[in-house]
Amino acid sequence: MDLRWVAAAVCAMALVIRSEAAEKLAFPGASFVFGDSLVDAGNNNYLPSLSRADLPPNGMDFAASGGQPTGRFTNGRTMADIVGELLGQLNYSQPFLSPETKGPVILNGVNYASGGSGILNSTGRIFVNRLGMDVQIDYFNVTRRQLDELLGTKAAREFLWKKAIFSITVGSNDILNNYLLPFFSIAERVNQTPDAFIADLIAALRRQLIRLYSLDARKIVVSNVGPLGCIPYQKTINQLNENECAGLPNQMAMKYNALLRDLLMELNRRLPGAVFVLSNAYDLVMELLANYRAYGFTDASTACCGNGGQYRGIFPCGPASTMCDDRSRFVFWDPYHPSQAANVFFAKHMADGDTRYISPMNIRQLLKL
Repeated sequence: MDLRWVAAAVCAMALVIRSEAAEKLAFPGASFVFGDSLVDAGNNNYLPSLSRADLPPNGMDFAASGGQPTGRFTNGRTMADIVGELLGQLNYSQPFLSPETKGPVILNGVNYASGGSGILNSTGRIFVNRLGMDVQIDYFNVTRRQLDELLGTKAAREFLWKKAIFSITVGSNDILNNYLLPFFSIAERVNQTPDAFIADLIAALRRQLIRLYSLDARKIVVSNVGPLGCIPYQKTINQLNENECAGLPNQMAMKYNALLRDLLMELNRRLPGAVFVLSNAYDLVMELLANYRAYGFTDASTACCGNGGQYRGIFPCGPASTMCDDRSRFVFWDPYHPSQAANVFFAKHMADGDTRYISPMNIRQLLKL
């Protein structure tokens, strides 16, 4: 057998595969999602973790699964899912750990987010297993090499620079399930002030964002931390009234958010070709909580699905949980996470909002660059 003919056939086949893959780049863009349970699309289903949403009634309004749980920590779609829909994404970004996330599927984007994860590797240790941000970026590096194989080195780089949106939703667990974790984090609070802890978070996130840039991420949306003291869990354990929020979690969130804004401005100046966009989740959530009735909600304090205390804020959502009557009217799905209806509200502002809530541009404008 003439090995030259075999080699030529292999090369021809590779060109066909790359051509077919390149045709898929005609859609508006790909979404590479990093973060925690707010945007986890099911990675934790593949981990022996205590942070999982693979039991009903989670996912009961997720049309793509016929109402079956997918590992999303809400009754339907996450913010990342909805933003993708609004921008014309053909399919939801699949969890990296899913066996089906391979080949041309990755050209639609990949979801690396993991419930319980944080910026720091120590965050979420109470959940046993989770994918911290460092691990999530390691996994993107695997995807990065797969893109080279699918498209060729030059086309893969162009694809990432022009058609890919990178979103990072992280930091909440670092505050709630690391520094403020009851009983387990007493030593950390004794040895480190809140300000010093927040400074460590920002320093670690700086390294992570620069590493993503080195892997050809250019259009990067980073969400700040929402008002953690206002979630049903915090309102319940602190025995607060409906119009009250726990002080320390919100103070730490605001401190982190101020430093995050400075960090993104610094990186925009420092890294050629990069566009870092700040999603102002804190003010957006506060707007919804302050005016929830005007936006069609009837409850902004109680978990729709949960148990324990005045706001059903102690036990996570599961088959034995108490359920609200109308999920579309509750801001919170469970003690920690927004409902699908709230996620729609947030996603619309991220995709098409003004600079009060996303700056220096919204995600639709970012995608067009």
